[in-house]
Parts: sequence; C-alpha cells; structure tokens
Amino acid sequence: MTKYPKIPEATIRRLSNYLKCLEELELKNEKVASSTTLASLCNVNPAQVRKDFAYFGEFGIRGMGYNIGELKNHIKKILGIDREWRIAVVGIGNLGSALLVYKDFLKQNYRIVAAFDIDPIKVTGNISERVGRPVEILHVSRLKEVIEARNIEIGIITVPPSEAQKVANQLVEANIKGILNLSPAPVSAPEHVKVRNLFFTSALDNLVYYLNN
Repeated sequence: MTKYPKIPEATIRRLSNYLKCLEELELKNEKVASSTTLASLCNVNPAQVRKDFAYFGEFGIRGMGYNIGELKNHIKKILGIDREWRIAVVGIGNLGSALLVYKDFLKQNYRIVAAFDIDPIKVTGNISERVGRPVEILHVSRLKEVIEARNIEIGIITVPPSEAQKVANQLVEANIKGILNLSPAPVSAPEHVKVRNLFFTSALDNLVYYLNN
C-alpha cells in the first residue's frame, strides 16, 4: 500500500465525495471532467479540487481536465477501496439490521461477512432471513474465532452505549484493524487499532447550531 505524508482529514472526506461525483458523471457517459465541473458537483471551489489532488500527484492534463475512469481508479487506490474489505457488525438491533441490507457497501468493496449479537432469538439465524441478507447471526462469544477464520479487518459497533467499550475490547483482542463505532458512547483502543466514533446526535447538534445562528 502506498504511504502518503499526513493528509488533512477534510481532504480525505472530499476524496470520497469526488469519487461519488465521478460515478455520477460516468453514468451520464461523460469521459472527461474539469476541476470546475467537479467543484460545482461537490460544492467546493476549483482551486480546492486541484489542491486536494496535488497531495497525491498530477492526475489531470492542463487545459483538458481529468479522465474520469483514470481519476476514479486513482482515488480508489488512495482511499484503499481498490480491494475488498471484510467487515463484522456487532449488535443486530434496528441499526445493525439496516447495515446488513445496505447495498452501497458492495459498491465500495465493503463486504459484511459476519454479524454478532447476544440475544439467543437473533442468534438462531431467523433474523438473517427477515433482513434479507445471507449473513449468519452468531453469538458474540464467537467473535475472536470468526474474525480470525474469516480474515475480518473492520468491526462496526451498533450495541447499546453501556456495552460499546466492552465490544471494542473484544474486537481488539480478536486482532481487528479498525473500528467504526456507531454506538452513542465513545470507545477507545490501542494506537495500532484505528477508531472512528460517529455520533448522529453530534452531527445534528452541529447542524442546529448553524440553523440557530
């Protein structure tokens, strides 16, 4: 994997947006896009587009723009989604069940290969049929065994807040590489495990602040 110098997180977020915009252009059979076109679609300015790409090299041709297919491949390689990432979801309540049927995961090479819960009713497998996804619902006691056997690299936490750190610890013990925590309580892990705490209410707080000011 190519190592880049420290890149601003805002740039990484925009790369994901650029990728989505490029996919939209591709659906319209467009072959080339200028920085102005991308800027307009992604709600940034053209200078920002060029600056973001400059962190990773020269992708476009001056006066002609960017080849959409080639730029898409470059961004996927930079983000690391040019290969499959195997994921486990821990906590199959409403949110966890919704993730199991979220089809856009597959577009970005994210594949949920296991799901875990502590509820015996869910572990029977019946919920798999209800959510329409051929993923076994396993008891959380099998977390380490299954993560190692299925080469799972990312764990998504969707358990109640009181259980979130306990699950994070179990994922660390199972040698997971990254944790996306969607529980409303923050979790921590050793430095070698990357953690992202994503709170919907915090995003709403930020939105409401701007609406109120």
